[in-house]
Amino acid sequence: HYLTGRDGGRDIDLRRFALEGMKLYGRLEAISGGRLQFRDDLRQNLDSADAVYNGICGLIDKHIAENKIDAPAGAHYSPLWQPGAPVRALDPVAAGITSVICATGFHSDWSWVDLPVFDGAGYPTHTRGVTSMDGLYVLGLPWLHSWGSGRFVGVGRDAAYLATRIGEHLGVRRRGPVKLDVAV
Repeated sequence: HYLTGRDGGRDIDLRRFALEGMKLYGRLEAISGGRLQFRDDLRQNLDSADAVYNGICGLIDKHIAENKIDAPAGAHYSPLWQPGAPVRALDPVAAGITSVICATGFHSDWSWVDLPVFDGAGYPTHTRGVTSMDGLYVLGLPWLHSWGSGRFVGVGRDAAYLATRIGEHLGVRRRGPVKLDVAV
């Protein structure tokens, strides 16, 4: 369970999404022979996110009480859905998966990128996703531009910004404007 302040504030409830048909899996562990292999940690991950959410709500409630602020009490989250038996392996083609909309929780591995755009700790250097190498961009990194950059609450804004920069870059190379349609 997540909370965003964007557009006046709202919850992002993966469990509700699951009730509406979204498929949730544990952490992707490996891809072998065209099959995706997942850890058996979906329930633990959802429970952990819910505990953090409820902890934050508790801190807010405590602040309100200690400062005698007149505000309605916030409701703490109770799970709407529990995962069934874990899916440990999946053939994405047989399952009809053609797109991954959001993938979170990964650790970066830049070892395969042999370009002079990394700092001493091995992370790409950039300004809001634009690297020093002509035509090379990064997206989805924590704090790329804001707190939400590495989360699905903020990556859309970063993608729109980069799409504009890429369009400008392509326009310069083609000596004419390039219009990219971006939906956020």
